Amino acid sequence: MTNSNHKIYHKTRFPDAEKTISLAILGMIPGNGHPYSWSAIINGYDPEKMTRCPYAGIAEYMNAQPNENVGISKAQVTHIWTDDPEDAPKVADISGIQNVVAKPEDVIGQVDAVIIATDDGDNHIKRAAPFIEAGLPIFVDKPMATNIEDLRRFISWEREGNFILSSSGMRYAPEAINLRSSLKELGDLRWLSSTSIKLWNTYGIHALEGIFPLVGAGFESIRLEKGQHSVIAHLNHRSGAQVTLPVLKDGFGSFGLIQACGTGGSRQIRLTDTYTAFRGQLVAFVEALRRQAPPFPFTETIELMAVIIAGRRSLKEDSRLIPIKEILNELTIE
Repeated sequence: MTNSNHKIYHKTRFPDAEKTISLAILGMIPGNGHPYSWSAIINGYDPEKMTRCPYAGIAEYMNAQPNENVGISKAQVTHIWTDDPEDAPKVADISGIQNVVAKPEDVIGQVDAVIIATDDGDNHIKRAAPFIEAGLPIFVDKPMATNIEDLRRFISWEREGNFILSSSGMRYAPEAINLRSSLKELGDLRWLSSTSIKLWNTYGIHALEGIFPLVGAGFESIRLEKGQHSVIAHLNHRSGAQVTLPVLKDGFGSFGLIQACGTGGSRQIRLTDTYTAFRGQLVAFVEALRRQAPPFPFTETIELMAVIIAGRRSLKEDSRLIPIKEILNELTIE
């Protein structure tokens, strides 16, 4: 789905649609190994060297792929920078990245687009600003922004004509896509749930965006309850469906369990194909650069971030039910 507004991103310099797109992957923080996986998905990689990846799960799902599944046509990660300078050469060696840079801004003038590969939503503005100013299209890892001020800034940038894309890979999970194709069999949706792990601020977006395409825009309120090992988000949607999003701090064996219950039936799925989900996410970015149009409207990202911010506020305010409109009004969005 392309942007229905056919927006012209007049502040962004897009690459020639026929050329091989040169990408920079920037940033890596503890607990998030996306530079390893995303570089390998785009460039291809050395399987023996991948076994030395410090993220065992990445090595497992990457080395399970046949050679023909790896690599994205006419796209190449050519530059890399990581927060810890010792990490970048390791990633570069595995996936054949030619240039390790001393600071992120060094890629300006050398690449066609930038991937900000960290999930620290409170720092994405600082990471993105130099590239927005340089007119480069950017992909920002989830969640794009986790506070009002930063979300307002991203909205301003996009409305000024800058191309910004952000998503969770769960939007592209093949199991979720199959579920979306059979929704009519369930009748009117009444209740959905989607599980995630670690923390609401960083991984709640996986649970939320995994089910967002099932119900679409229109979340009205959220309330988070905090337990010893989890937070549970309770959401209401304008369709009448209720949504429950458990974020289990140590629930790694439960990640990606989605249930959808309707007036005519129910389905339960588990998102397990991490490789295909991430590949779909990256292919969507590359194709968006060629079309000069996003795969889905930026308004969806605004709503998703508003829900994450509202949940964060609910936690701080003793599980107060937060109307999503409360957040949107603070963003001065009509």
